[in-house]
Amino acid sequence: MAEKIIMMTEQRGNAPAIPATLETPTGLLSDRLARPLHDLRISVTDRCNFRCVYCMPKAVFNNDYQYLPHTSLLSFEEITRIAKLFIAHGVEKIRLTGGEPLLRKNIEKLIGMLAELKTVSGKPLDLTLTTNASLLARKAQSLKDAGLQRVTVSLDALDNTIFQRMNDVDFAVGDVLKGIDAAHQVGLGPIKINMVVKGGMNDQEIVPMARHFRGSPYILRFIEYMDVGASNGWKMDEVIPSAEVIRRISAEMPLEPVAANYTGETAARWRYTDGSGEVGVISSVSQAFCSDCTRARLSTEGKLYTCLFATSGHDLRALLREGRSDAEISTALAHLWRAREDRYSELRTSQTEALRRSANKVEMSYIGG
Repeated sequence: MAEKIIMMTEQRGNAPAIPATLETPTGLLSDRLARPLHDLRISVTDRCNFRCVYCMPKAVFNNDYQYLPHTSLLSFEEITRIAKLFIAHGVEKIRLTGGEPLLRKNIEKLIGMLAELKTVSGKPLDLTLTTNASLLARKAQSLKDAGLQRVTVSLDALDNTIFQRMNDVDFAVGDVLKGIDAAHQVGLGPIKINMVVKGGMNDQEIVPMARHFRGSPYILRFIEYMDVGASNGWKMDEVIPSAEVIRRISAEMPLEPVAANYTGETAARWRYTDGSGEVGVISSVSQAFCSDCTRARLSTEGKLYTCLFATSGHDLRALLREGRSDAEISTALAHLWRAREDRYSELRTSQTEALRRSANKVEMSYIGG
């Protein structure tokens, strides 16, 4: 069966049904596999100024590609309203993603609105943002002033030639490093740096990246190349398992495992035995962590996705714009999460090719990583 790339304009989804009996959120909400709702990832734009080969390859995302019109995007007020409802159900961490979230005009205003929200226990939200750092040096201070706590930066190589081949727009490594340092200087930390490892393209950069960031204030994480969406031409033989990443690093700089910071943490932690820092590995392909996944995803135009590898979403924007009350939308959210049983990565490990080809999965640029 030929794979189909789901374009932004095709993302209709279905508006969730409103249950007849409305309910009051308790701050405790679990799905069918007893996984609590804890994290909300919000995509604020489907646009990006990079054309990374594993996310938005030029062959698909070219000059003819149709992005969402501004009227289709959730407004900042709509995003904040939905965030409040999720928080009432137990969300304590919100990550802003894209595309490239810093391309969203006046993103600082949204950050300021979200920073005012409190968790069910009355604590500040863990409010963070993932970026390619192309605009980070100039915006770091305004992001911090608005209330952002920390950032995660995508950086797939230190070698400039390899990095530019990965981002495919000739953006220089040095400019990303300047953005990282600027974010550190204003206090947006601890900063995590994500490297997607694609075999045959940038895996030779694993050890140089580890060597460079060892002993720094930054936490480097290696992500297995994943079959998100259909546009990146994913192949299993291009996946470098996390165990191999750790083996390569440890051969030069010995590592030992560290306990997770919290249940549901995506990265397995390893530290240098000499105390010079730590690295993480995110192993969605080789060591699926579906059983601990506590993340919901809100797309740029207001669709709720309960899995990164989902094929359809639930249209929350329709509920907002048809005038549904907070109680109605909140109850719908509760029913959607309770019905959740996604575990794509666990199933993928036993029947990878059949699953990959049978589903029109949503693109990562549409719902964030």
